[in-house]
Amino acid sequence: MNELERAYREIQPKVFAFFYVKLGDRSLAEDLTNDVFYAAVKGYPTFAEQSSLKTWIFSIANNRLKKYFRSKKYSASLLAQLSNEKEHAAATPEELYLLKERTQDLIEQIKMLEPTLTREILILRIYSELSFKEIGDLFGKSENFVRVTFHRAKIKIKKEMRLSNE
Repeated sequence: MNELERAYREIQPKVFAFFYVKLGDRSLAEDLTNDVFYAAVKGYPTFAEQSSLKTWIFSIANNRLKKYFRSKKYSASLLAQLSNEKEHAAATPEELYLLKERTQDLIEQIKMLEPTLTREILILRIYSELSFKEIGDLFGKSENFVRVTFHRAKIKIKKEMRLSNE
């Protein structure tokens, strides 16, 4: 269990960010994060180590999110929640405003992507900080495929953000 405890301390904030970005609801993200780690503790004896522990936990998170969406409880607006809950204590009001605007622009661009593997790769890479290999393992794709898909999406989003700021 010691390995699982270490993984919890390291991975929990990333799993929370994954849910928070997807759902925009802090308490729901906390609940789902707790569900993931509860399932990980229950299933740890059966963990076959065919992937890293981090990848295994994110596969549980991804399945838990799919289960949540199937349950028809999804209704929160991501931007509304983020704009109400983003807090940065050391920033000036101007910096907070610019950060909020950039964050909203980025999330809007990600949301405008078709709900595809590309969107999932972006969210897992940016907000959950998974490696390209770990994301590839989650979706049964090569590390190179994930890297190229991420790079192309990043270029597309940067281009769209420049166009929307002009």
